[in-house]
Amino acid sequence: MEQRSPSAHGIPHPPFDPDVRRALEEGEDVVVGLAASEITALRAGAVPPTREAYTLGGRFADRAARTVAADGTEVRLTVLTPRDQPGPFPVVFHIHGGGMVVGGAHDVLPDLGPTALDLGCAIVSVEYRLAPENPYPAPLDDVYAGWEWVAREGSAWGLDPARVIVHGVSAGGGLAAGAVLRARDHGGPAALGQMLVYPMLDHRNDSASARQMEGLGAWDRRANATGWAAYLGALDADAVPAYASPALAADLGGLPATFIEVGSAETFRDEDVDYARRIWAAGGDAELHVWPGGAHAFDALAPDAALSRDARDARVRWLRRVLGR
Repeated sequence: MEQRSPSAHGIPHPPFDPDVRRALEEGEDVVVGLAASEITALRAGAVPPTREAYTLGGRFADRAARTVAADGTEVRLTVLTPRDQPGPFPVVFHIHGGGMVVGGAHDVLPDLGPTALDLGCAIVSVEYRLAPENPYPAPLDDVYAGWEWVAREGSAWGLDPARVIVHGVSAGGGLAAGAVLRARDHGGPAALGQMLVYPMLDHRNDSASARQMEGLGAWDRRANATGWAAYLGALDADAVPAYASPALAADLGGLPATFIEVGSAETFRDEDVDYARRIWAAGGDAELHVWPGGAHAFDALAPDAALSRDARDARVRWLRRVLGR
């Protein structure tokens, strides 16, 4: 994987936050560009968190659930409920990132856990199939099946199916948005809100920010093209459905309360800002944060930066408001 490279076109770009810039310069595993031939190596280098880490030292009870996707494939779910607290618990239904090609259900849970505990929430995280071995619709089908499991079986597990936040990070944000659109259109499970953290929403990959940040930061336009090609597989470019690429949705009305955040210095900035704008235009409820100087996944790259702390605080405030409605 290409770690750092000069701007592909010499286009001026927003400055990186100093802490984020330092993390980009010093990080040895920052992925800028990614070719299809490098996916295997990227997966091999991934280090999933330990059970001790993702249960926060046992503060969460950890259980495994199973359900079945539309094609009959088994879908695994990790169910974390606050230990020694009374339920039923509101649910953060989590969908991990990784450009559609890497990652697992336990990723990010050590970081998401403190927020869930603070709010008295359970976490249900879905282990969806990865591309390119499993292109669309397999990953989305797995996510949707997991969400349906929460709606159908959650009460028996101490969960409150009426209080679900669909939460996705990066590629998981795109899957979250696609699942919410599908649920809206087909009478699927209900969500109080969707939290889309620097989501991957538009397969066209040709926004001004995508061109502006090519070769810079983390997960640039070239890596994004690899991820989308893996996910869309043999789909004709003119036949990509909005459930796969949510930015294509003709109508963004009727969605639950939405939180979107993105960095000012990353590939996804413009597509994410436009998604929020279109929710507002359709009469919807959206909160948008564009973090100045944030690269893609800036809060993971520089977790102790003031910018990252501010981003985490904004997520907690929004979740508390929505869960309190």
